[in-house]
Amino acid sequence: MLQTKHKNKTVATLLAFLLGGIGAHRFYLSGPTDRWGWLHAAALPACGIVMTAAPGADWYFWYLPLTLSMLAGCLEALVLGLTPDDQWDARHNAGSGRHSASRWPLAIVLVATSMVGAGMLIATIARLFDLLYTGGAYG
Repeated sequence: MLQTKHKNKTVATLLAFLLGGIGAHRFYLSGPTDRWGWLHAAALPACGIVMTAAPGADWYFWYLPLTLSMLAGCLEALVLGLTPDDQWDARHNAGSGRHSASRWPLAIVLVATSMVGAGMLIATIARLFDLLYTGGAYG
């Protein structure tokens, strides 16, 4: 049987939390052929395109593609981290010969992801409504 590299669930969750906006977790799990990973990575050039196309727009719109990708990364971090270990091993570690055992560091990453992700989502919605309804009068 062909041995594959063991994928650590805590590392994948941490990558999704910290670098999910550029797809690092997707590339860690699936390699460079992952289409969703490249969609995440396209958020950075998309920010540049928006900045070039609308130089007079509010900074919020310039970074909106990356912000949305980061929010999706936080959601993916929660999904990855909350996957039961046996399902994780069946999907990502079928040929590694090792079994996953989640511990406290994963719980800490999940709590941090929930806090930062919820705060970022609330701030994004609040700024969007501020720009749409008051023209940015509050910031």
